[in-house]
Amino acid sequence: MNIKKLNIRTVSIGLLAAAVLAGCGSDDSASEETTAWDDIQEAGVLKVATSGTLFPTSYYDDETDELTGFEVEVVKELASRLDLEVEWEEIGFDGMLTAVNTGQVDLASNDIEITEERAEQFAFSTPIKYSYGTAIVREDDLSGIETFEDLEGKRAAGAATSVYMDLAREYGAEEVIYDNATNEQYLRDVSVGNTDVILNDYYLQTLALQAFPDLGIVIHPDLQYSPSEVGLVMSNENEELVEQVNSTLEEMLEDGTISEISAEFFGGEDVTQQPDIDFEE
Repeated sequence: MNIKKLNIRTVSIGLLAAAVLAGCGSDDSASEETTAWDDIQEAGVLKVATSGTLFPTSYYDDETDELTGFEVEVVKELASRLDLEVEWEEIGFDGMLTAVNTGQVDLASNDIEITEERAEQFAFSTPIKYSYGTAIVREDDLSGIETFEDLEGKRAAGAATSVYMDLAREYGAEEVIYDNATNEQYLRDVSVGNTDVILNDYYLQTLALQAFPDLGIVIHPDLQYSPSEVGLVMSNENEELVEQVNSTLEEMLEDGTISEISAEFFGGEDVTQQPDIDFEE
């Protein structure tokens, strides 16, 4: 009788031990689940899409042959404060958002404007640049453009998915698309009449013209439009990365770091401040 009781007790203890071990196994499995931010931290690397051809946002310095620019240096400082290295992926503008969406990169940084449509699909960081749109045209006749209505039938150069090409299409311009072309190619084509106009960001256009002063092209004096905000682009599923990036960028804005970087690349201008301009509707 005592032997039977012992066996029953032994079996009960064994079942209890198995249950405890099973419970521990479940806890271990749960603890092994990691987030995208955990993976980034473990690798110690932030994968970033940029073009490497957009002066002064992302380009190669002629003297050092190193990738630099306003957003490149902002991202480098951001990564440093997050104790991460940056792994750059050079991609044309039209492919950057796809790279974010597929997880090829963690974020994209290339003067990407925050729009309602994009914000529905991606997470944008705190804005790091405020600007507005302008138009580069030939100096002698302004490429025959006085108002936006005159864009109809004109050849507009740019990236297919940019907000500026959307505007050109809206007014009936013929789009001319480039695959990650340099500023010089864009500008020279307007100069020689291969294209008629480049709609783009004021600061980028101003500095591009300064780099190539002999092409006979200018910023249109009467076309100022579409005030814009620029931020870094991330997957809206990677909430922890978004939180880390935003808190760090806000710290960099508050301590003046991004303003200092802006002054270096935009001729002393502080692009973190909103422009005081009455814009075309």
